[in-house]
Amino acid sequence: MRALLVVNPAATTTSARTRDVLLHALASEMKLEAVTTEYRGHARDLGRQAAESGNVDLVVALGGDGTVNEVVNGLLHTGPNPDLPGLAVVPGGSTNVFARALGLPNDAVEATGAILDALREGRERTVGLGLTSGTPGTDDEAVPSRWFTFNAGLGFDAGVVGRVEQQREQGKKSTHALYVRQVVRQFLGEQHRRHGTITLEQPGEDPVTDLVVAIVSNTSPWTYLGNRPMYTSPKASFDKGLDVLGLSRLSSAAVARYGTQLLTSSPERGPHGKHAAALHDLSDFTLHSKVPLPLQMDGDHLGLRTSVTFTGVRRALRVIV
Repeated sequence: MRALLVVNPAATTTSARTRDVLLHALASEMKLEAVTTEYRGHARDLGRQAAESGNVDLVVALGGDGTVNEVVNGLLHTGPNPDLPGLAVVPGGSTNVFARALGLPNDAVEATGAILDALREGRERTVGLGLTSGTPGTDDEAVPSRWFTFNAGLGFDAGVVGRVEQQREQGKKSTHALYVRQVVRQFLGEQHRRHGTITLEQPGEDPVTDLVVAIVSNTSPWTYLGNRPMYTSPKASFDKGLDVLGLSRLSSAAVARYGTQLLTSSPERGPHGKHAAALHDLSDFTLHSKVPLPLQMDGDHLGLRTSVTFTGVRRALRVIV
């Protein structure tokens, strides 16, 4: 087997020594080329090169969810194809939602062992992914399409992601405490928390209006707080379309209620109530906002948008599990 190992040297939870151990373990089982990323978007470029080369069977991403997202967007540059290289993920970030949602251990060494076992036994699955694109007839229609593996969000949660990225650029370490602090700051600075500006439209259905935040899930759980999974859309699955949780009010009382529901959420029940809208297994829909709002995908802040079109693409990518 010919494989490309894409290594993010800034991965939060792996040291240089650990990366060397993983590299030698993988190289013992396959013909391996390892490349260290050098700039934002490099993992995407490497994934695209692997897809276009025709001589790579497997791409292994060693890093966090951002690295995985870039590799996936490179592999799927021209869309899903059964002849594309497979993907394996070795978790090296602070949260690693995609890898954990696939059932992989959150430890890089243990995950590498699980991947090698899966390769020996021929275990793989083809998962569905989310795809965003610019909405025709809007200011954002020229925005390039982009894939996401586990979640996306327009509004409040994307604002939190943007604040965290600013802190990390200033040298702060990515920790769960950092995220919690930025949630509080985003809430205090949220201008539209009582009167949402987002409308969800889907073909043949009544629109869902006045949302403050729309969280789109491709799998469940939505994220992790330490080792605690949190579920916004418990029925979301790699084998179905996209799920959406929309909240139309984020008053102090509402934040306390939904925060408690998130912390106590389970595979059976997520946030719920009068101001919560839950939609399941959607194939196509669009989020419009009356004002520009932050957008995030797989924990990566992508700037401000007023309109985003979402598509749930089933059986988009082959992964080793």
